Amino acid sequence: MKLTLHIWRQKDAQDKGGMVRYEVDGVSEHSSFLEMLDVLNDGLIEKGQDPVAFDSDCREGICGMCSLVINGRPHGPWTATTVCQLHMRAYRDGDTIYIEPWRAKSFPVLKDLIVDRSSFDRIQQAGGYVSVNTGNAVDANCLPIGKPAADQAFDAAHCIGCGACVAACKNASAMLFVSAKVGQFAVLPQGQTERKERVLSMVEQMDKEGFGNCTNQYECEAACPKEISADFMRMMNLDYFKSSATTS
Repeated sequence: MKLTLHIWRQKDAQDKGGMVRYEVDGVSEHSSFLEMLDVLNDGLIEKGQDPVAFDSDCREGICGMCSLVINGRPHGPWTATTVCQLHMRAYRDGDTIYIEPWRAKSFPVLKDLIVDRSSFDRIQQAGGYVSVNTGNAVDANCLPIGKPAADQAFDAAHCIGCGACVAACKNASAMLFVSAKVGQFAVLPQGQTERKERVLSMVEQMDKEGFGNCTNQYECEAACPKEISADFMRMMNLDYFKSSATTS
């Protein structure tokens, strides 16, 4: 396959940046999108040019590092798929592809396609810890958890913190991410001790980081590679209002 790529290039956080056109040839339809970028970078390095900087780690759809907007869609055209799991058979020979970083004030661009997502880390840190008296090793089933609650907690814990929800939202809202991180503890008995403080602290930190308000258009849910449900946002809002009323 031969492709025309328009890629956002930016030297550092202070650089204005802009789109640069590249031609890449010999791309296999069986390769992943990131492998296609590897092919491009190999060619750039051979020419003595600066390769395109982009994030990746596991390349198995688990870590959430691959944060690219492809032709206007976070993670590209396939639903429930990260960029590293997107394959070039999604495109045709001769296609033109536009590749950009996440666009959000709270995700400043560091270089090219790499953004700083440490704001997500600070939100999770604001959630604190779970109080449990560990003591000696105990039987795994000493604290029964119903299957519906366990399933719901796992559904929330699927969030990989990639930031696609923020990139998809016109207000750059982080509500889906935060609600997933709140929700994975809120539905379990172990998470009840700090439940009120957790939701208040994490929402407060989200606001401090400069994320926008929810648009209620559910673009976040549509863009999420792990299909986190918007129901968690409704749960978090209810928890937040209840916690605000009882602690004020």
